[in-house]
Amino acid sequence: MKLTIERAALLKSLTHVQSVVERRNTIPILSNILLRAENDQLSLTATDMDLEVIETTTAEVSEAGATTTPAHTLYEIVRKLPEGSQVQIALEPGAGRLTLSAGRSKFNLAVLPVDDFPVMSGGDLPVSFGLAAAELRGLIDRAEFAISTEETRYYLNGIYFHATDAEGTKILRAVATDGHRLARVEAPLPDGAENMPGVIVPRKTVGELRKLIEETGEAVDIALSDTKIRFGFGKAVLTSKLIDGTFPDYERVIPSGNDKTLDIECKAFADAVDRVSAISIEKSRAVKVVMSGNTLTLSASSPEHGTATEELEINYDADDIEIGFNSRYLLDIAKQVKGDTLNLLMSDGSSPTILRDTDDLSALYVLMPMRV
Repeated sequence: MKLTIERAALLKSLTHVQSVVERRNTIPILSNILLRAENDQLSLTATDMDLEVIETTTAEVSEAGATTTPAHTLYEIVRKLPEGSQVQIALEPGAGRLTLSAGRSKFNLAVLPVDDFPVMSGGDLPVSFGLAAAELRGLIDRAEFAISTEETRYYLNGIYFHATDAEGTKILRAVATDGHRLARVEAPLPDGAENMPGVIVPRKTVGELRKLIEETGEAVDIALSDTKIRFGFGKAVLTSKLIDGTFPDYERVIPSGNDKTLDIECKAFADAVDRVSAISIEKSRAVKVVMSGNTLTLSASSPEHGTATEELEINYDADDIEIGFNSRYLLDIAKQVKGDTLNLLMSDGSSPTILRDTDDLSALYVLMPMRV
């Protein structure tokens, strides 16, 4: 294998694929990246057995071939090479080393057999459809924060994508919850997705997917089965196993009888919550919200640090209500609001609250109260 490639092109592709590789591996081949050079293209593949990313980039290939070499080492070397460098990569038959050179720099890297490298991308994926990059980005961005990190409830460790019907309109819905807050986001159902099974895309896959979406303005090709999903981005393909579990009936968590409504300027409210919560250093950052007449009072207290209160003028004509929230969760939701106004639908101090962006009704958030 012999090729020459621009440092910038190689670094861009390496940045995308190397983050899949776990830094601590008991299986040596999984620390490596697969390089395959042919037809003036270099493809780079990385996997952790649950997730695989393949990216192809243009290169000047003088001798076709393939090998595997340590992913993070290769990435660090290329990252530290001078901008504008031309990188020569060569694998001599029987040498057992990959040679990388640029200018006066030369590196010899260990290799492992290509045959040992696991392949994930095969298999039948019967459902396929395209989704605009902006739509997929919107679904992920507004739901990702609510993914659970609690490994014992593994079925909550991802975003649940499924096709459903809302008031006669077919939609693609993304849902995430950690038991304390829930995000439910919707987009029009793409052609071809009508028969898709409900699938839970793992947290790590969602993170890697989000990075790849950032650099594309094109439609993303999606293909899936009950156990696997693939996202195509032109020069990059991400394939992932799905979480083998049943996502809970989230509709039961969304309250229907919340009759106390408040519209409030989102930024002013979030800034006030952030200031008041500074007094509380506990993990929960608990804040008490009291609505009475046309005044909303935020308060927090800590035995070590004292107390904090802040008042906001509001337009509220329902019964007085006092409710406690985890301020970090409240701020996470506020960050998703792109419009000026946050809408809160409440019942009482011990029931879940619904929060919505008044400018974007395709997203709905539920926040559980807490004792303050």
